[in-house]
Amino acid sequence: NGLLKKAYELSVLCDAEVALIIFSNRGKLYEFCSSASMLKTLERYQKCSYGGPEPNVSAREAQEHSSHQEYLRLKARVETLQRAQRNLLGEDLGPLNGKELEGLERQLDSSLRQIRSTRTQYMLDQLTDLQRREQMLSEA
Repeated sequence: NGLLKKAYELSVLCDAEVALIIFSNRGKLYEFCSSASMLKTLERYQKCSYGGPEPNVSAREAQEHSSHQEYLRLKARVETLQRAQRNLLGEDLGPLNGKELEGLERQLDSSLRQIRSTRTQYMLDQLTDLQRREQMLSEA
């Protein structure tokens, strides 16, 4: 989290476009992008670093390459989301360290509080509606 915070601060302080991708030793993905799209930032990086697609590569091949890169990025994102979902369901917790387990516990506690708050508000709304109906019936 500290490195992600520093990336954000760097983007603000230097008015720079910053992209940061980190894979933990457990395979967890952490990413930060100061612009609207990580993909656009990566494409910009490729153009600057590698000069874009080879001059003899057709536009179609370049598009296929770009599409394949997007596919790989989305595939990694889906895997990350699926892993997070399994963790939230209490599955596949073995690879998590103590800090990650504490974070998961805090997230679940927060979700439970929100659910209870929503349920309580729903019940209060129902009670108010029933009291209003009772009042209308007693006045009739």
